[in-house]
Amino acid sequence: MPLPLVAYRAAIAVARGVAPIAALGSTKLRLGLQGRARSAADFQAWGRVFRDRSRPLFLFHAASAGELRQAEPVIRRLRSRHADWQLAVTCFSPSGAAVAESLPVDIAGLLPWDTSGWVAPFLSSLAPTAIVVTRADLWPLLILTARDRGIRLGLIAAAVRAGSTRLRWPARRVLAPAYAALDLAAAVGPEDVLRLVSLGVAPERIVVAGDPRYDAVMERLAFRPSSFGEATLVAGSTWPRDERVLLAAFAEVHHAWEGARLILAPHEPSPRALARVAVLARRLRLPEPRSYRDAVIADPLRVVDEVGPLAVLYGLGSVAYVGGGFNRSGLHSVLEPAAWSMPVIVGPRDMENPDANRLASVRALERLPARAPGRALRARWLHWLEHPELRRAVGAEALAAVEAGTGAADRCADLVERLL
Repeated sequence: MPLPLVAYRAAIAVARGVAPIAALGSTKLRLGLQGRARSAADFQAWGRVFRDRSRPLFLFHAASAGELRQAEPVIRRLRSRHADWQLAVTCFSPSGAAVAESLPVDIAGLLPWDTSGWVAPFLSSLAPTAIVVTRADLWPLLILTARDRGIRLGLIAAAVRAGSTRLRWPARRVLAPAYAALDLAAAVGPEDVLRLVSLGVAPERIVVAGDPRYDAVMERLAFRPSSFGEATLVAGSTWPRDERVLLAAFAEVHHAWEGARLILAPHEPSPRALARVAVLARRLRLPEPRSYRDAVIADPLRVVDEVGPLAVLYGLGSVAYVGGGFNRSGLHSVLEPAAWSMPVIVGPRDMENPDANRLASVRALERLPARAPGRALRARWLHWLEHPELRRAVGAEALAAVEAGTGAADRCADLVERLL
């Protein structure tokens, strides 16, 4: 076994050993440990009772909720086309468990630890015909063990950013055997092909298929909720840096424009997030923010303090702000607000986000400057309020850009069928 994989296995074993101790101080880790143990038992029980080995079983895996939503339209198409197939879904993050369980599959749960003691029983229980990973969450031992068992391997919505750590040592050396084991990689765009090849995927196994997230967004937003008015800005997946900029801009817009409203949906919604926003609002002499659940129509500042359907919330406004553009982790999804025909505003650091670039190319997305972003946001917000006809025209361009990206789910489903 290559030395990088030996080191990887040792690192995973250490992480597995210290996880119970670390979980004492982390709710997320504790949920992960409990969920993995429960899922392992569920997979074994389901495999004994319900696995029909005369039928194909396709296992879909994604890192967390967002990637599962990305795969959802592909899974739904395969379920519709192949009623005789058995389908399973896993995710690694416990935050994705609820989404996994909502999908039209036979069994769902958390992926086991990437160690022999967990992977071997997992694969024996499900006996998958193929494993299909969404985007990039390849676990080396799982993939290589599956390959050795003759299980077919695919990657859909495959994308690798130019600055990804996967392209650098030591991650590249560790992951190269897993990428080389793939029978199929459905790349999002041409720019991803060379990066996938550099990671080890055989060039003849790569097909540019697009991003099924576009289909997922359009199919999920089947209705539009009642709007709170033309003067409402909905800010989704915000971090504290985003919130400081947003509230500074809103302090001026609120005084300049009657009926202006701001709905904040923090990246990690909680009562603590509501309290954080309340402190900032008092400093700026803004009205007290209300929980989105308890707000009345007259409340100008509302905060989502529990996990909810952000994609639908965007439809309540006329302008959108998407958070993450001030963080190193990068921008969150801009597709949902664009699908609601809304102009989109983001911070200055979008980490070469291809969706943001697509919207910016039709002038449906504006990046705030790193200097005085609050002033720029105020000016842009007031501009859209003063010129609603221009705002609606830009929103129409945003929707058209999302619609132009659809079709990838059908292409990915066609490619997955080749794994049988």
